[in-house]
Amino acid sequence: MHYDLIIIGLGLSGLMAAKKAVEMGKKTLIIGKGTGSLCLFSNTIDVLGNLPEGMKMANGLPLWIKDHPEHPYSRLDWEKIEQALSSFRSIFQSQYPFQLVDHENCLIPTGAGTYRPAYLIPSTMIAGTSLKHGKVLIVGFKGFKDFYADYTAGQLKCRGIVIPLSEFQGQEMIATAIARLMERESFREALGREVKKQMDGESRIGFPALLGIRDPLSVKTDLEETIGVEVFEIPILPPSIPGMRIFRHFKEWLIQRGVTFLLGHSVLKADLNGKRCESIEVSHPPLSQSYSADRFILATGRFIGGGLKADEEKIFEPLFNLPVLQPGSRDHWFANSFFNGHPIHQAGILTDSSFRPVDQKGEQLLDNVWIAGSILAGHDCIQEKSREGIEISTGYWAAKHALGT
Repeated sequence: MHYDLIIIGLGLSGLMAAKKAVEMGKKTLIIGKGTGSLCLFSNTIDVLGNLPEGMKMANGLPLWIKDHPEHPYSRLDWEKIEQALSSFRSIFQSQYPFQLVDHENCLIPTGAGTYRPAYLIPSTMIAGTSLKHGKVLIVGFKGFKDFYADYTAGQLKCRGIVIPLSEFQGQEMIATAIARLMERESFREALGREVKKQMDGESRIGFPALLGIRDPLSVKTDLEETIGVEVFEIPILPPSIPGMRIFRHFKEWLIQRGVTFLLGHSVLKADLNGKRCESIEVSHPPLSQSYSADRFILATGRFIGGGLKADEEKIFEPLFNLPVLQPGSRDHWFANSFFNGHPIHQAGILTDSSFRPVDQKGEQLLDNVWIAGSILAGHDCIQEKSREGIEISTGYWAAKHALGT
């Protein structure tokens, strides 16, 4: 089967590329063996978390780009990044809105009792951005091992309570099970009543980020009506329920508009003819099937998504065999201190200004393949707190360049 565009990778960069393509009326296929890190780590949309506190993104990011010419953002500018972020927000406006706070990073609480900067905040978390104003109660669930309310509350200098859930007696309590339970009206009504009974003048209630998968706004609203104060979510350990919400809604939106999904399938190889990719071979056990396209986008991520692999000597890209920018030897992959930036996190594929892959001399390697997302070289999204911003903006613009606009 032939497509206008085939996207390899189901993370945010692949999804954004598919969104742009389908909006342009292109026949699009997106393939992935999993959802990558989206359902593991994504809670908020981080663009550049290491800007000075209080600095507007529109002012700080251009200055930062100027000082980091090797970064994926350097192939764009703030206006283009903002356009991509706006495109992302547009599909979540009704069901799961992402909000800006004064067009700058703001601090949200985490399950570790710390604060972290984020740029776009889900509406379920927005009431947690100003915890210094008013009394706060942190709610946890007895037996749920991924969130300790008393510890979190102690670090945040507020009060915590732990509520037993009879629905899990004798069963392991996991995040997805609690999130699905939250979608039962009778459960959240009983939970709200129990929380209200234990309140002591608090004006806001913090829950672990488990307020349902399908319709978290309704869960939040119902709890607020029962309890009588604002409710907010606190990001916790993987898996990320907010990340699952993003993927689920994004996938449904794309399918409704005609994008073909192949979820749970590995790409075995790319068939190249000179500098052009003609097709890819996809695993359909016990067989395989070939899919051809005019253009391809590689958005497979780094090591978690399998976009990059490593042996004892080097890091390599397994599908197109593209050269990987990396330290000269394995001895230099890691810094001496665990908390310092490790050079291995800068490894990735070099591209030109249009996100086509190039070698270290700048020579274009493939004519109809574009690269997007965290597989790009020249960034450390963990240290920078920039992963979602990189994925959203490069996925959007790689598709735009690939499709000739």
